[in-house]
Amino acid sequence: MKWRTLETKKGIRCRVLEAGSGAPVVFLHSAGGLLADNPFLDDLARRYHVFAPEWPGYGDSTGEDLLEDMLDFTLHGWDVVDALGLSRPHLVGHSMGGMIAAEMACLAPRDLGKLVLVGAAGLWLDDHPIPDIFALLPFELAELLFVDAQKGQALLTGGADLSDLEALKDFYVASQRRLAMAGKILFPVPNRRLSKRLYRLTAPTLILWGAADRLIVPAYAARWKALIPSARVELIEGAGHMLPYEQPEAFASAVGAFLG
Repeated sequence: MKWRTLETKKGIRCRVLEAGSGAPVVFLHSAGGLLADNPFLDDLARRYHVFAPEWPGYGDSTGEDLLEDMLDFTLHGWDVVDALGLSRPHLVGHSMGGMIAAEMACLAPRDLGKLVLVGAAGLWLDDHPIPDIFALLPFELAELLFVDAQKGQALLTGGADLSDLEALKDFYVASQRRLAMAGKILFPVPNRRLSKRLYRLTAPTLILWGAADRLIVPAYAARWKALIPSARVELIEGAGHMLPYEQPEAFASAVGAFLG
């Protein structure tokens, strides 16, 4: 996959990972951003023209001061689609990206093909409160996000040794930049009112979840299904919240089977 940089009408410079050919698929990443290796995108690119934009505040994308609230993020998503010259792309959103993808589908229900929500944020169940990721230390994230915490830590840090103070500082600074941007819409999640807008969503929808997700437990998949009656749910075994990275082949297979 190769990087390209574009500028939206709002003036945001956005870096986009791109590969493949065929029907356009836009992947919207989670609060953790894209990692150094994203094998699930390579798998999808064997069948589709895949675009994975980085949100402002992530990687080399800039313009985080221009996005303040959920509507800004939602419109930015469509601004990126427009800047890419795409028509009715499929949207695949993971966690925070799933929340934004759902908002995009509610705002412009006729402007996308199909929708895939992967461990999507944006809803709240009092019986299953979502842990506060903004209060966690770096080593605690992997235990919450992955079935295999040791492997997850290596993926999150790119193999950096966090016992080294300089490596820890670099990781912490980058993480705080990302989380500061994510916090604009993820904190507090219960107040975003997405559930009240889902009646507008008409796109065929797949709700894809890691069966061992400890951050946003599978009960949320059932809640999404209740709010989007036409959607279907699929659980992937051996995966936690970072399903695309833990089970990339199973992820790409499920998404491909749904998109057709």
